Amino acid sequence: MSAPAPDVAVIGLGRIGLPLALSFADRGLTVVGVDNDAGRLEAISSGRMPFMETGADELIARVHASGRMSTTADVTDAAAADAIVLTLGTPSLSHIEIDMSDIRSVLDDLLPLLRPGQTIVLRSTIAPGTTEFVAGYLERKRGFRVGEEVFVAHAPERIAAGRFLEEIDTLPCIIGGVGEEAGRRTAELFEVFDAEIVQTTPVQAELAKIWANIMRYTTFALPNLLMMDCEQYGANVFEVIDLVNRDYPRGGLAQPGFTAGTCLRKDFAFSEERSNAPGMLLAVSRVNESVPNFLVTGMKRRIDGGSLNGRKVAVLGLAFKRDTDDERDSLAHKLVRLLERELADVAVHDPLVASPTQPLEEALRDADVVVVAANHSRFSEPATVQAIAALAADDALLVDPWNCLGSGQVFAFADEVALVGGPGVEESPKQ
Repeated sequence: MSAPAPDVAVIGLGRIGLPLALSFADRGLTVVGVDNDAGRLEAISSGRMPFMETGADELIARVHASGRMSTTADVTDAAAADAIVLTLGTPSLSHIEIDMSDIRSVLDDLLPLLRPGQTIVLRSTIAPGTTEFVAGYLERKRGFRVGEEVFVAHAPERIAAGRFLEEIDTLPCIIGGVGEEAGRRTAELFEVFDAEIVQTTPVQAELAKIWANIMRYTTFALPNLLMMDCEQYGANVFEVIDLVNRDYPRGGLAQPGFTAGTCLRKDFAFSEERSNAPGMLLAVSRVNESVPNFLVTGMKRRIDGGSLNGRKVAVLGLAFKRDTDDERDSLAHKLVRLLERELADVAVHDPLVASPTQPLEEALRDADVVVVAANHSRFSEPATVQAIAALAADDALLVDPWNCLGSGQVFAFADEVALVGGPGVEESPKQ
């Protein structure tokens, strides 16, 4: 006797798909998870999380014990499920063009096996019109009547890394179904969680997701541009931001810092591809992408001789955001490459990421420059600040766009400021 069909298949067990698959199973659904990363599948099968996510170690242990989730590398195994959720990567090509190859490849694998009554849910960030494209693709390639025989919807993922188990039950779940029945079936799937269900059209769901990210990307470009203006005019960006925001009902200017990651760094292209104001969001991207070069230029301006050649530069942090091990599309890597092109002796420390880095003490010892590239809360702790004071050169240049160290300056010399630890111990607006 064959095993019963799983309730849901999740294709893509990355930082979006795996917490979702585990949460479905934890709420009583039978789940098959699909991924082509053998190491990731091995970790999941043994009950281990392959990356950081708050509370997920306990979650995967419960699901592993329950036996409600299986994993596979074969996409076609997903076709056995009643609902198929795609959480695939959706990159942007170099010509400001959306790369749909992963979605099309999975659809092509599933097409011969799909059957009437199944629901396909796009969970990844996608360009406007993609949900309707998928519906049309199924109609053209298999002759399905979408909305009557098979059902297609977009239910965008809007949860922040590290907050999945909290926000899956609190953030409104937007559903854009191709037809009312697709919306109803997708809502039925996600109603295992406690969040409010909000029904809309597919394109409005797509736009809501990408513009949430575009808004944040743009919002964080403003203090970064202000930081550059302050350098030009000899002003202190942290003091100017305080003046803008202090007791002012129309303030709210964020702090500067590296603004990147797999979502913010690419999702503006989903609008820019067919923009009615071409170049506007490219300018926003240019500001954020210029921050590493701005910092390197500022270092050279302040170092004796104006050169980093042979100087030891300690880079603290490789992750793209605070207190995560996720270093995908991190601007810290860009900073390291730029420093290497200046022939600097670069030492890197990050206590969280998977990439091998040096111990903190080794990275800091005799450093001529110390750069805080990620605002991990650990970097604001007294132990880190004391290590910088004890191990780096007495006249080391501190480069801290986050103000983690509490100097109140983007560029400061260690022998001229008191290192006390800064507001980086609080949560940055970028998180």
